Amino acid sequence: MIRTFIWTPQEGTEVHEGIIDFDKYLARPDLIMWVDMCAPSDKESFVLTHDFKFHPLAIEDVISEVPRSKLDDYGNYLFLVFQLVDYMGKEKGLKVSEVDLFLAKNAVVTVHFDDHPVFDNLYAKARKDDRLFSRGADFLSHAVLDGIVDNYNTALDILEFEVDAVEDDVFEEPDEETVKSVFTLRRDIHHLKRIAVPQQEVLAHLTRDKYDLVSERSAVYLSDIYDHLLRINETADAHRDTLISALEVYYSSVSTRTNEIIKILTIFTAILMPPTFLVGLYGMNFKYMPEITWKYGYVFFWGIVILVTIALLFFLKKKKWI
Repeated sequence: MIRTFIWTPQEGTEVHEGIIDFDKYLARPDLIMWVDMCAPSDKESFVLTHDFKFHPLAIEDVISEVPRSKLDDYGNYLFLVFQLVDYMGKEKGLKVSEVDLFLAKNAVVTVHFDDHPVFDNLYAKARKDDRLFSRGADFLSHAVLDGIVDNYNTALDILEFEVDAVEDDVFEEPDEETVKSVFTLRRDIHHLKRIAVPQQEVLAHLTRDKYDLVSERSAVYLSDIYDHLLRINETADAHRDTLISALEVYYSSVSTRTNEIIKILTIFTAILMPPTFLVGLYGMNFKYMPEITWKYGYVFFWGIVILVTIALLFFLKKKKWI
């Protein structure tokens, strides 16, 4: 599907659906045009080559859905590849959607293969806010990129909630499911950073390098998106460090609990050793053993066992081992 927004100072914003005469509008320097393609068909994709004359290599990247962010300068237009990210939960992880953006002198063309609320918000804004177009195509591209990056906040908020929950579990009753959650969240955060860092590099080039299609004024606004991506990466690093600390606490608690179990079993073993020795000693089948025929031998034997056990408990208590 193709949705086109055409803005002029005199007539405001017009919205068109489907393929229109793009050549006619591109020839007019007095307008700003945004062409958004959502899951375009082969016929609709042909517009990129036939009407906009975009380079075949850029078209190939659009069709093949390049998994990494990039920025190419083709002289009379810029080609950018960005990723939209949505967190679908610990089981499914991150859902990544590619967004391709062409920035020309008076036109912005976006191509994406998933219908996303980010574009619904941009459509609504384009219909009612002339400022989206009046400041030029570079500011329009800024609005698109800003919407994509702002969407990371939702994913980060959910990840932060999950990290806090894991942190609470570690300090309460950690189990194998807790460890699984830690490693799953670390995987998702690493995936997020693997996407965000290249986008940060692309924004750094847009703000630092000089491009004819990006004015100094819009470069300042693009630097704000760069700062936003920087904060996203820093937040992801903080979450990752929290998970590493949680994992260390988990292993420490498991080790402590294991040591407590070993300690208790050792104490029981130490207490039972003297009675076991005495029982084994008097269980030997010798005819002339002392106290065997004594009337009070059985009571005497238990008295020795009890006294030895009490003495051993007193010794362990004095050593503060129990």
